[in-house]
Formats: sequence, C-alpha cells, structure tokens
Amino acid sequence: QVQLVESGGGLVQAGGSLRLSCAASGSIFSIRVMGWYRQAPGKQRELVATITSSGSTNYADSVKGRFTMNTMYLQMNSLKPEDTAVYYCNAFITLLSGSHEYSYWGQGTQVTVSS
Repeated sequence: QVQLVESGGGLVQAGGSLRLSCAASGSIFSIRVMGWYRQAPGKQRELVATITSSGSTNYADSVKGRFTMNTMYLQMNSLKPEDTAVYYCNAFITLLSGSHEYSYWGQGTQVTVSS
C-alpha cells in the first residue's frame, strides 16, 4: 500500500556532496515524521536526521552542520569516509483507509565516500 523509494546515493570523494531523495507513494493520509537512518558494515542502524510535519528537525551529532534535511531530500555536504553506509528512508504514515500509524522503510541506497 505504501512505498518509500530512495535515490541519489553513489560514490563521492571526501569533502564532496550528495543529495538523497525519498519518494513516498500509496494511499497516504498523512506523514507525521520522516527520517534518514544509515547502517555501515558491521554496525547497527543509526539515526541521521528526522523532520516532523511541523518542520522541526533533529540531527545526529556526527552530521550536524554538514547535513540538512527537508521533506524532499537529505543534503549531505563535507562528506567523510565515515559517512559510508547504506542510507534508509523511514516515515510514520497514517493511511487513507484507517486511523492507525505505521512505520515504513525504503530499500536503502548506498553512499560511499572515498578518502
């Protein structure tokens, strides 16, 4: 019923920039929170940034000042090799058909930062 599709990942040199997008489709009534998470090899998935429907943002300390999120994309500047990971889009969505909210995940997009 709902799909989240990420795009914009790729290979970039340290200091470069990438923009990740997350497209939501389906029978969506509302999105309360959208977020970006990442998972590096051998590590747990971690929060990168979130934004609420009112526009309030929250960033991991490791990306503050370098990453900017809005409801359309995650802009990543001054990338570092330690930013290398699979990046996942997440959203808390209420469907048109019901009153319950569910968490949805995209399939992930690879970001690789070379030194």
